[in-house]
Amino acid sequence: MKKVTLILLLMAGCSLNALRAQLIYDYKRTADTYFEQKDYYSAAQYYSKALTTFTVKPGEYKPYQLVKDGKSKQKKLKDYEQVVYRLAESYRMYYDYSNAEKWYAEAVNFDPVQFPLARFWYGTCIRANAKTAADYEKALAQFQQFKQSYKGVDEYSNRTGLEIQNCEFAVEEMKYPPRYEVVKVTGNINQGGANYAPVPVSSNTFYFTSSRPDSVLLEKKANPFVNTLYVARGGPSNFESNEKLSIPMEKGMEQGAAAITPDGNTMYITRWTKKDGIKQSSIYRSTRSGSTWSEPQPLEAAINAPGYNAKEPYVTADGKYFLFVSDRPGGKGKFDIWYSTIGAGGALSAPSNMGNTINTIEEESAPFYDPAKQVLVFSTSGRTGFGGLDFFSSKGDFTRWAVPENMGYPLNSAKDDLYFASLVSGNALQKGFISSDRESVCCLEIFAVKRKVKMAGGLVLDCDGNKPLEGARITLLDSTQRNVLETQTTGPGGNYTFEVEMSKKYKVLIEKENYFSKNFNFTSEQLSMVDSMMNPAVCLKRFEIDKPIVINDIFYDYNKASLRPESKVVLDSLYYLLLDNPKMEIELGAHTDSKGTDAYNLKLSNERAKSCVDYLVGKGIPQNRVISKGYGESRPIAPNTLPNGKDNPDGRQLNRRTEFKVLKN
Repeated sequence: MKKVTLILLLMAGCSLNALRAQLIYDYKRTADTYFEQKDYYSAAQYYSKALTTFTVKPGEYKPYQLVKDGKSKQKKLKDYEQVVYRLAESYRMYYDYSNAEKWYAEAVNFDPVQFPLARFWYGTCIRANAKTAADYEKALAQFQQFKQSYKGVDEYSNRTGLEIQNCEFAVEEMKYPPRYEVVKVTGNINQGGANYAPVPVSSNTFYFTSSRPDSVLLEKKANPFVNTLYVARGGPSNFESNEKLSIPMEKGMEQGAAAITPDGNTMYITRWTKKDGIKQSSIYRSTRSGSTWSEPQPLEAAINAPGYNAKEPYVTADGKYFLFVSDRPGGKGKFDIWYSTIGAGGALSAPSNMGNTINTIEEESAPFYDPAKQVLVFSTSGRTGFGGLDFFSSKGDFTRWAVPENMGYPLNSAKDDLYFASLVSGNALQKGFISSDRESVCCLEIFAVKRKVKMAGGLVLDCDGNKPLEGARITLLDSTQRNVLETQTTGPGGNYTFEVEMSKKYKVLIEKENYFSKNFNFTSEQLSMVDSMMNPAVCLKRFEIDKPIVINDIFYDYNKASLRPESKVVLDSLYYLLLDNPKMEIELGAHTDSKGTDAYNLKLSNERAKSCVDYLVGKGIPQNRVISKGYGESRPIAPNTLPNGKDNPDGRQLNRRTEFKVLKN
């Protein structure tokens, strides 16, 4: 009977293993099919199901758990690694970097010969998810490791160099105060699908592109996510959109990323089709008739070069230039920015490339130009920045351009940031909108931005290690009136920044629980020439209640309690510390070595401690905030004599010390 039972159990085990193997095969085969069809969302779902049939848990990958002997175990190991890697790839390919990062973290433990790019993509995902300088440092470590181990000379080796520069740049840049306020637009504007490329038409209205689900198409059981133009109304950062723009829509096409001429009567629109995952785009023109727009017509071949893409038009506020993006021949690489002059009747000249100062071998996107300030704003993935598409600005007049500068954090993020649109004529960079996927897994959303025109900030560090100090309370005061103007708390980067007025005097108070506070004064005179200024970095020292802190270099005359002049200079530091911490109460303690009698040493130490207190009280510190205490030779911190009985001068020197400890803060 026992033998029969054993046989049945073995058969059941074999059946279960066979079923598990079949499930792995079915799920993986289905996932592979979706993957090859570039349906990465569906592929991820089935690769996830395939993983549930393995016994290994995420983060616990160890080859010997799956392969100890035999070809079947080798096959299981190979299947597991392939499923994990393709799951990571699937998430990345539809921009779910958070989930992709988790699985690439597993894949970097696999055979680098079979998966040579695992660490590169792991670093890419960490960088794409970065919120703090520490995140960029983590990504940097992965890229540096990949660079050391990767032997190929190709696109990935080249991109690794740029990614390393991006991470190093971001770590440094995030030390400085932000130049812009960036707030996600509220209302229903960012509902469903992608919402991007706003085109202001008045102070409270703009057009924008959206792929939000279309209820009519849903009823027809057709693809509801079709990009087209919508109208938004509201302000300043709250907008509602309940209607499409009244413009004809050709079946099978999508449209958006538009521009309007200064008179408001002509609109240029990007239209595109997609076949086998390949997008083909051209620029069209439409004219206004009352509240509606005419059937858009494609621009001439000079703009829409046959066989190539043209998109993202922009017309300058003075009506002189037409800018757009194209991958046509004659560019630097991939998509470049091009421009035409606008003649009589809206005629466009043959386009010119913006040149190598602006364009790179990577992607350029969404140009904007302010003729009043002669500033070009555009996005690119080909320059050192925070990763993805970043905003850059360049001064110029279409004959010469300055080297573009990254527009900084938080206007730029670790993801894609593009489609700058201004709301202020004559000072375009002061206020407007951008599009970014920084808060979305899949899609662009619209954010309101406002430039911090005059800013003063700084960096707070922990004195132990000089690392950024999070949670420090920063108070800005008018140093003349002593009024509190603003209070904020430092984030992970230890940064703070305030909007200030020019040529005024300010005081900054920096506080954190269980740290000694500091304050300093500054004037904003230099802001008459620049938009922002950085105060010197400040470090705060941590303390513990009743824990003594040695005050170095306090000297007394021999066998006396009188302070030497150089000791008063040192005590001045304690004086300023007490001024910076007006509620703090301390004990000043003096210690001696073991020479002399106990009574004599106790008396001498009491007198020395009192001398320090008297000095501080004499400078204006209230008596009730500082007390003195002599400890004589009772608390040595080093031996007064050596093991052989001889005198230990170094030990005695350490024991002859003055300390203070915080009693109350």
